[in-house]
Amino acid sequence: MALIEGSGLTKVYGLPDRRATALAADPSAVAAAGGTLAADHVDLDVDEGELFVLMGLSGSGKSTLLRMINRLVEPTAGTLRIDGADVTAMSEPDLRTLRNQRVSMVFQHFALFPHRTVRQNAAYGLEVRGEPARERLARADEALERVGLGDRGDASPGALSGGQRQRVGLARALATDADILLMDEPFSALDPLIRRDMQDLLLDLQSERPRTIVFVTHDLNEAMRIGRRIMVLRDGRVQQCGTGPQILAAPANPYVEEFVADVDRSRVLTASAVMRPAPDDLGEYHAVPPEAPVLEFLHLAGHPTVPVAVVADGELLGVVPPDSLLTALGGNRA
Repeated sequence: MALIEGSGLTKVYGLPDRRATALAADPSAVAAAGGTLAADHVDLDVDEGELFVLMGLSGSGKSTLLRMINRLVEPTAGTLRIDGADVTAMSEPDLRTLRNQRVSMVFQHFALFPHRTVRQNAAYGLEVRGEPARERLARADEALERVGLGDRGDASPGALSGGQRQRVGLARALATDADILLMDEPFSALDPLIRRDMQDLLLDLQSERPRTIVFVTHDLNEAMRIGRRIMVLRDGRVQQCGTGPQILAAPANPYVEEFVADVDRSRVLTASAVMRPAPDDLGEYHAVPPEAPVLEFLHLAGHPTVPVAVVADGELLGVVPPDSLLTALGGNRA
């Protein structure tokens, strides 16, 4: 069941509210009036416990869409519901309660207070809630421990590396125990190795306690690696929404096809995505689970006599013949 539901979400920048609302249905009219249509009638649904990725280049509308979820950006048109409650119609007090209790944000540039300790930064969301000092600092310490910074609570943010500062930002979100995390390109300013470590940390935390996460990135490999589903945006419009393997296997249009052209398919495509029906006379086989990336069993696929079979809970689901792999890894190119 969807925890976050958006319908017709639209945002026009650069025009007075009434004029923006009147023109929002006509992109050409918005442009002619000097406005920018940053989100164009976007429908969105994010399941409870899902890590959902908004993917696109600069100017695609992904950050605008993210910020409409907690109304940091006011939609020009459309509705947004969280757990059935209409966020777009909430009063200011109700909206503050939502932001304080249920939704936390993690930003690209950390947004840490340089004059506060790491522990105090991690506790800030709880301070805003009015939690007693002893309780909020204890919860901050627990969150710092979970992100691998349990011994740095007394340090200043300036004494930490970029990756460590981003961990503090994540700890601040975890300390509030919010069930929804909005993450706006949180790892894009980090070096590649540190970025991968942070992706691993996020996936580990998600496996320990699934949260509903909406994650913005312009890095397609990052999106494919961490997202259960990915929404590809361009000029404020949805180009495609699906799992990584679905998007790779069947791009919705030439833009998406070009967008995914350089993705390492062996790391994204899974056994279930490339399998075919098993023959009735299948004998000995190498068993792999449906979620296994192709890269993990690629070396088995060329075996002359023993095929690769996809098996789950003892049930044979299909086989992965070499020609199926070649077709999948070759993508849609001629």
